[in-house]
Amino acid sequence: MPLALLALAIGAFGIGTTEFVIMGLLPQVAGDYGVSIPTAGYLVTGYALGVVLGAPVMTVLGTRVSRKRMLMLLMGLFIVGNLLSAIAPAFGLMLLGRVVASLAHGAFFGIGSVVAADLVAPEKKAGAIAMMFTGLTVANVVGVPAGTFIGQTVGWRATFFVVAALGVLGLLGVAKLVPEQPRPEGVRLRHELAAFRNVQVLLAMAMTVLGFGGVFAAITYITPMMTEAAGFAESSVTWLLVLLGLGMVGGNLIGGRLADRALMPLLYGSLGALALVLALFTVTAHQQIAAAVTIFLIGALGFATVPPLQKRVLDQASGAPTLASAVNIGAFNLGNALSAWLGGIVIAAGFGFTAPNWVGAVLAASALALAVLSSALERRAGRRTSRVVAGATTQEPATKTAAV
Repeated sequence: MPLALLALAIGAFGIGTTEFVIMGLLPQVAGDYGVSIPTAGYLVTGYALGVVLGAPVMTVLGTRVSRKRMLMLLMGLFIVGNLLSAIAPAFGLMLLGRVVASLAHGAFFGIGSVVAADLVAPEKKAGAIAMMFTGLTVANVVGVPAGTFIGQTVGWRATFFVVAALGVLGLLGVAKLVPEQPRPEGVRLRHELAAFRNVQVLLAMAMTVLGFGGVFAAITYITPMMTEAAGFAESSVTWLLVLLGLGMVGGNLIGGRLADRALMPLLYGSLGALALVLALFTVTAHQQIAAAVTIFLIGALGFATVPPLQKRVLDQASGAPTLASAVNIGAFNLGNALSAWLGGIVIAAGFGFTAPNWVGAVLAASALALAVLSSALERRAGRRTSRVVAGATTQEPATKTAAV
């Protein structure tokens, strides 16, 4: 794997830390601003919606400069957003800082996925994408637990100052290690948008929204769930997040390896198992050991879907992959926003802190249904193409005979 993938992973590490660390700090942030935990959950929803909006907009703007320069500009925007979050005197400004930081997220991963895939041979593309996303998953093993610990001991504002420093490190890594690439030539917005007329691209994105939304339905409210339902001390949340991150790392690497061999079977297995584990989490969340094991499995199964879903979008939109790739990153975060919002609704309705797990199970099961539908449509299209080719082959000799 090229060394440039390390630079992309460094940037992904910083972005992953800021995306997920807020979940371990919701009670502290809510208490500081005097808002409820479901209201503080808007910091997750707002970030996710910012990714959805920023992914296509920033990617289109990025076609005017080289990919390396755009990645550097995105890291600069990320740094500004986290600094604003760190100094925000009011909840509204904190939310604004989260949105500003999120605008860099989708385009960074979208453009980064294309860069990563272009750096390796075709049969290694999913592995290269997974290598970049390893930075995101390692953030959940190191960055998020460390950020949660800092937030709980020093104060949550210190966490966001540290995250901004990670952004500086990511910026330097991209500047130093990513090779200079020319600005994409011949890229037209109409050409990029044409990929969205492909039903398989749309189905893959819908699977992304629902499948990864299932993960976030559970982990957005993991801190109150584990302290209230499982009886963990607040300080134990750091180690639970380490377990979640370890599962994410393992699932991402395994998913990247298997996606190059059996993409759709991998999606069937991971999405089906994810739906089952999320449903079981409503029960296991009340017992500490079982809850810890389940958290690990949710991380592993959830991130096992990331490389195959991203690769499927790149494959189906092979003629214009940049915008589709970035929008699919937005789709991950649209699922985050949807599930965080739905999870907040069921909690506010009085169903308890484990109720979001049912939401997640339904979302993951819906993603599995779409995967089955996508594969069926693909097989039908393949049979139709085979019949057309066979018909053309049989007609050709007859035409030649008639001509004689």
